Amino acid sequence: MLPVVALVGRPNVGKSTLFNALTRTRDALVHDEPGVTRDRNYGVCRLLEHSFVVVDTGGLTGEDEGIAGLTAQQSEAAIDEASVVVLVVDARDGVLPLDRAILDRVRRSGKSFVVAVNKVDGTDELQSVAEFGALGAETTLPLSAAHRGGVDELLAAIEAQLPSERSEAPAVDEGIRVAVVGRPNVGKSTLVNRLLGEERMIASEVPGTTRDAIEVPVERDGKRFTLIDTAGVRRRARVEEAVEKFSVIKTLQALEHAHVAVVLLDATEGVTDQDLTVLGHALEAGRALVLAFNKWDGLDAYQRERCKSELDRRLDFVPYAARHFISAKHGSGLGELTQTIVKAHRSATRDISSHELTEALHAAYEAYQPPLVQGRASKLRYAHQGGKLPPRIVIHGSRVRTLAESYKRYLENFFRKRFRLVGTPVRLEFREGANPYEGRSNPLTERQKKKRQRLIRHVKRR
Repeated sequence: MLPVVALVGRPNVGKSTLFNALTRTRDALVHDEPGVTRDRNYGVCRLLEHSFVVVDTGGLTGEDEGIAGLTAQQSEAAIDEASVVVLVVDARDGVLPLDRAILDRVRRSGKSFVVAVNKVDGTDELQSVAEFGALGAETTLPLSAAHRGGVDELLAAIEAQLPSERSEAPAVDEGIRVAVVGRPNVGKSTLVNRLLGEERMIASEVPGTTRDAIEVPVERDGKRFTLIDTAGVRRRARVEEAVEKFSVIKTLQALEHAHVAVVLLDATEGVTDQDLTVLGHALEAGRALVLAFNKWDGLDAYQRERCKSELDRRLDFVPYAARHFISAKHGSGLGELTQTIVKAHRSATRDISSHELTEALHAAYEAYQPPLVQGRASKLRYAHQGGKLPPRIVIHGSRVRTLAESYKRYLENFFRKRFRLVGTPVRLEFREGANPYEGRSNPLTERQKKKRQRLIRHVKRR
């Protein structure tokens, strides 16, 4: 599973700013007022070869009562769960007794740690680091989280202390790894039990019954799967128990190591804001995606029609994700669900040759050329596959930086339809430069030319 890195320190030293820099998001609220962060915030840092989970914690004040005491409990739990702890201190405040107290707690945990001296911009950097060297930490680094100064050096220090043995790509004999994610009480454990054909998971109407991510192998219709039942993800403001907070980490880890994410929603409640949050986690991980709407059997015809209308309105940003209306309790619709999972996995892991991609690119370009920018048009020369899970297509050409977002969406949809990529995001990467293979490849045969013309005519008719 992904290792965990916890950010701890006094209030207003820049932990949330550093969290946003490491996760490349704005998920953590940043404000000059101390104590803005009280709850734990989770994200995934993908800036290294191996990803890790980042935990942002509330500022420690040394108090044990009230909100400050509850915040301290969350920070303590984060330290216990972490593989590496980053103690963030403020260069402008200098070494304070509370910094020493927090460092003593980290040392008692026995965890590897790094001291990050933040806000060194506008100060004597060497003097600041030397001052905090009195703490006796093995690694003390200067940092300006707000301007990303020193982040690369901090990442290198974290990488050096992370566990050397980490989970890599899932083994082939595990089959298709499927993470079932969603809000609490939408029926995730019931769905996994139905797919397994046995009561393996505890299914209860009490939200939060599942605490950990449980993996179970199963074979259906000649296909091997590894089903991952995850804890329900709630809004952070409603997550109170420490155990449940770490369940969020397990869910993020499960998504990172899955091939397909099945986002389960409650059809009787429609699409909630928290459903969209869970969906956002799956999209950020880049997993193949299947949407399953549970408890469909409890709706009448009018309610079903209203539900579908709401889905069209609120889920229009993931048109490629197949929708299934199921009853995990009674097993209806599960055969079609597993078939879609297989198709989504096949699309997400498909190998496409450079010749096929380049031919499709030229056909798309000739059918609809990008709009002129300052009287000049972008030229798209060739394409090749840059990765899988999700499929990444690298397009080379000139003036590609000026391509309109609408044209990029057109290309994405064209590739998706051309290669029948269902249930998976498609990532496009554009690079400037000439084709290094130009003049070296064999000319198109007459058959290839005719095939290309047919493809262009087909695109124009559509």
